[in-house]
Parts: sequence; structure tokens; C-alpha cells
Amino acid sequence: MMGRIYIQPITLAGSPQSVDGDAVRLGGSMVYAREFAVTLRRDGEVAQRHLVTKAGMADVLSGLPADLAEEAAAQWTNLSMTHAPLQCGERTIRLDQPQVMGILNVTPDSFSDGGKFMDDDGAMQDQASSMHEAGAAIIDIGGESTRPGAAVVWEGDEIKRVIPAIDYCAAMGAAVSVDTRRPGVMEAALEAGAHIINDVSALRHDPRSLEFAASTGRPVILMHAPGEGENLHESAGYSAVAFDVFDWLRDARDRAIAGGIDRANIVLDPGIGFGKSLADNLTLLNALPLFHALGQPLLLGASRKRMIGALSNEAGAHERLGGSIALALLGMNAGYHLLRVHDVFETVQARNVWRGLRDAALTDFSGLGD
Repeated sequence: MMGRIYIQPITLAGSPQSVDGDAVRLGGSMVYAREFAVTLRRDGEVAQRHLVTKAGMADVLSGLPADLAEEAAAQWTNLSMTHAPLQCGERTIRLDQPQVMGILNVTPDSFSDGGKFMDDDGAMQDQASSMHEAGAAIIDIGGESTRPGAAVVWEGDEIKRVIPAIDYCAAMGAAVSVDTRRPGVMEAALEAGAHIINDVSALRHDPRSLEFAASTGRPVILMHAPGEGENLHESAGYSAVAFDVFDWLRDARDRAIAGGIDRANIVLDPGIGFGKSLADNLTLLNALPLFHALGQPLLLGASRKRMIGALSNEAGAHERLGGSIALALLGMNAGYHLLRVHDVFETVQARNVWRGLRDAALTDFSGLGD
């Protein structure tokens, strides 16, 4: 029987000193996990589940079946792995606190902005400048909508859309990622000054993408989307969505490494909203800390997503700020390194307050506060 193992953080500690050091720092972040669920699945069914803290983990790992021992040990090490900064030209993006990635769509059919930044250079530049000034560590520029049912874009048109925005953002000194699944667009974007490849198909859409991405030596974001070809939202028929997405991202990570991409350059994204029901998304969001066991920097992209509207009387995309901030804070509390958002000023402000609270918790050694 095929076996899979998962080490999932399930409770957090305010600080390691509050639990006498019996906690693990997740992914080099400011978040500490106290208890872990070690789950063994055989043929998709849970065969064993252990609840344990750091102090008892060695005993649990030593009792696992031999065929899973190496993977379990790797996951346990991965959970506390500290990640090197992302180097974006002259800019260094540190991953020891949550960093905000601002979304700049230059498409006619974006669900969030209706294409107002595609044909109006002034509006696009104002939006880019405001996000940069508000504290966006990265500006993510996309020329093709990935919402369900969006029209397919010809590669040449996608290049024409993104290059002016990349030129402008690079000229003002911003770190830039390009949101595309086409190697021709990736190449043109990097030549124009982009630093990061953000591929919602995890380099599967075009067989040339993996080889090209590896040749650049640049950071790459790999997102979970179950669909093949043009339909990334095709349902996957999950047996256990968090574990299934974990397995998929592990395979994507390993495929990228085997294809020549430096492991330090791989960022993983669980793909909230892509091929997932409301129930799937909620389950996945509640399991966000699990993905630290993959040993990579993590990105959360939940801003203005449809699920927020579904939970708030069908609020429109521009009425989802509160829900977007709630999900960004969830990502922060899960130790996520990058938050991809539309509302940069508000998210940076929330991050800064969160950071102040975490600093206070981590420097209070009395355990009692003031």
C-alpha cells in the first residue's frame, strides 16, 4: 500500500519562551508552532495520527514505518528551515517577516479592476507608484486574467500589455514579478527588468517553461492549480484537499529541482480559489502552516477572492477589503512570507501592527506581560 506522511503544525505559541522552548519557528518567520499532527495515510485513508510537541517528536518519528522515515525527517527539518532573501536586482526581499506583493493587472477583464490600468498609462503609473510608496516589496504584473472563463490571450498581446508596466516599475526601482505561464512572455519581461517569474500553472502550461526558468537563475513562484491546459480551474476531486495540494506542490517542487531550478529560488503558493470549492478553500486556509513542511518560502494570494463574497452576502470585488485583510492576517499568523494583495496600503498597515504585536510577544520574557 502506498504511504504518505504529513507533519502539520496545529497550535501556535505566542513565543518560544512562553512554552519553555518547546516550540518550532516556522520557516524562519516570526511565528512559532507548539503542537503537531503527524498523519500517515495509506491509499488515501488515514492509518495513523499522532499529536505531539517538539519534545516528543523524535519518539514519534522513530516509530514510523521504514518507508516513510526519510520523508518524515525531511519534513520535520523543513518546518524550521530559514529561507534566504530573494534577490531582485539591487533589491533584497527579506523573508523573516511577511512581505506584501502588490497586484497590477493590465488586462481588459480582471475581476478586480475591470481593465482600468491596461489602456491608461497614467492610471497604471499612478497605481504602481502608490503601491510602491505604500510599502509593496514586489509589484506583480499580469497581462492575462486567470479568473474562471477568462479569454485566452495571444502571447504577443500579453507581451504588449505587460512591458510598459514593467518598464515603469523597474525604472522607479521596484522589485517586479511577472504573472504569466508563457515562456515568451517570461523572457520579454525579464529583459524589460522583471526579477521573478510567477506561474499559476507551476511551469506546466508550456513544455519550454521549465527549461527557460531554470536557465535564468531567477526566483520562480509555483502555484497549485488542478486543471490542465487552458482550464486551470477544472475540479480535482480531492480526497483530502490540504494533503492533496501538499502532495501536488511537493511534486511541482521536485520537478522544478530536477529541471535545474535552484531550490532556494522556488516559492510555493497553495492556489486559493483555483479549482476549489468554498469548503475546499476554507479547509486549505485552516491548514496553511502545513505547507512549511515542504521547505520553501510560501505565498498566499487570497485578496478579493470570490470566497470572500460568498461569505459576505455576495459582496462585489471592491467590497471585499475587510475579508482580504482577515485572510492576510491569517497568512501572517501561519508564517507566510509573501502576501499577494490588491490593497497594499491597508495590508502593509495591518502587517506593521501585527509586526509590533509579534515583536512585543517575542521580547517579553516574563510570560506575564506588563
